[in-house]
Amino acid sequence: MDYTARYGLEFNPFLKNSKEVFVDTQEQKETLYRLDYLAATKGFGLLTGSAGRGKTTAIRNWAASLNPSLYKVVYSSLSTLTVSDFYRNLAMELGAQPAFRKPDNFRIIQEEICHLAMDKRKTPVIIIDEANYINNAVLNDLKILFNFEMDSRDRAVILLAGLPALNNTLRLGIHEPLRQRIVMNYNLEGMSKEEGRTYIHSKLRGAGCTQTVFEDSAIEAILNAADGTPRVINKLCNASLLIGNSSNLNIINSNAVMQAINDCELG
Repeated sequence: MDYTARYGLEFNPFLKNSKEVFVDTQEQKETLYRLDYLAATKGFGLLTGSAGRGKTTAIRNWAASLNPSLYKVVYSSLSTLTVSDFYRNLAMELGAQPAFRKPDNFRIIQEEICHLAMDKRKTPVIIIDEANYINNAVLNDLKILFNFEMDSRDRAVILLAGLPALNNTLRLGIHEPLRQRIVMNYNLEGMSKEEGRTYIHSKLRGAGCTQTVFEDSAIEAILNAADGTPRVINKLCNASLLIGNSSNLNIINSNAVMQAINDCELG
């Protein structure tokens, strides 16, 4: 018997599907509120959180909500590039023809941002994901790159997203000028137990499920192991569905979850 049929699911909501079930948790709402504030204020923003806490999902949903006639979104997770590659990539993503030399790309990027902001009345939104891996030399240059002479107003939104270690990097003395320009700094702490329960039930409902899939003790075991991390909750729920089905369980119990935890090497 197929596990989706056994558990009354139209599809598995805990896997990345074409039909993604987005759960609007309190933390996601707070994150979107902070990002909207950054979009309105312009300047530098910092979004951090441990792996799997939902940074990329939040950023993707926020970027999709921005009016394309008012914002030009540039997304880059190529943070391990050399400084020159970073500038070439950024110039290209902004719609300009990149040059070979870094100083030329520096000028091209500034001109393109001015063109977007002043002529097209569009705010460039530059998202640098996995920024905890970013080259120190790039961080040093960012403040200069987005500093426009004779203009006290910021013309672009620059969002740095990454692991909490990014905060430690920015506390270094050499990055103090950049840190002083950060107008939004938010760290995703993870979901509470209550939110975790809502998250699992919402995912199941989003996949068309109307029956009981997990015993309460099974959900409790998943949430204890996941420590508020959505990616781990998804992983454990998926593994539990497969184990429950192969064990002919119509309702998944805590024993199946403990096996899933061991299989996922979280025990």
